[in-house]
Amino acid sequence: MSSKSIRAVFDTNILVSAFNWRGGNPEKIYQAARAGQFTLLSSPAVITEMARILRNKFFWNEEALLKQIKEVARTAEMVDPSRRLSVVCDEPDNRVIECAVEGNAQLIVSGDHHLLEIKEYDGISIIGPSET
Repeated sequence: MSSKSIRAVFDTNILVSAFNWRGGNPEKIYQAARAGQFTLLSSPAVITEMARILRNKFFWNEEALLKQIKEVARTAEMVDPSRRLSVVCDEPDNRVIECAVEGNAQLIVSGDHHLLEIKEYDGISIIGPSET
C-alpha cells in the first residue's frame, strides 16, 4: 500500500502482531501508516480490543499499553461507527467491519479467517498482510 488516498482498517490481529513481532508484514504496513503512505482508520472498539489482547495474552504493563494506545490513536483517523453490523460470527470482527464501513475504507487487512473467507464486504476488499 502506498497511496495516501487508500483508506484501510487493520484488524486487531494485525496491530497486535505489529507491536509484538518486529520485521514482519504487519509491522511494515503499520510503519507505512505512521509514515502517512495511506490513511489508517480505527475506532474505540478496535483499540479497546487491541488493548485487551495486549494486556491479557501478551502481559503488557499499563504504561506500555497506554503509550501504544496513544500512538495508534495519533496514527489513525478515528471513526465512531453509528450502526452495529452482524456479518461474521466473531463479534470483534464485526467491529472491524463497522469501522471500515463508517470510515469509507477500501481495505480491511486481517489475518483472521472469519474475515478473509468473505473476501469483500460492501465494496471493501479484505486481504491478508502479505497481500499489501
